Amino acid sequence: QVQLVESGGGLVQAGGSLRLSCAASGRTFSSSAMGWFRQTPGKEREFVAAISGSGSSTYYADSVKARFTISRDNAKNTLYLQMNNLKPDDTAVYLCAARSIGSPLILTSTRWYAYWGQGTQVTVSS
Repeated sequence: QVQLVESGGGLVQAGGSLRLSCAASGRTFSSSAMGWFRQTPGKEREFVAAISGSGSSTYYADSVKARFTISRDNAKNTLYLQMNNLKPDDTAVYLCAARSIGSPLILTSTRWYAYWGQGTQVTVSS
């Protein structure tokens, strides 16, 4: 059974940093692109960042570019999101997602991701 479990969320003041982790189990995701999305009540799930299967390519939403860094450790089957200079608008539930086996290319739409975690809450106070 495939599982993605996020951790590292919490409450932080504006300007602070958090590092999210997503531990994958049940299969190896080294051939799959993975991504981070976020969601707030009443809004659609929003793309944040994605990384290719090998980790050689990354892509970011304009709203987080230069502040967030996505990375992965395929040996540990773990995805990360380093978030710096956090803003109140970054407050959301952050979810990690993985594409299906043999899908290493980055895509930003939720419909291309086959596996999802439950999410971790990030709250940024002003």
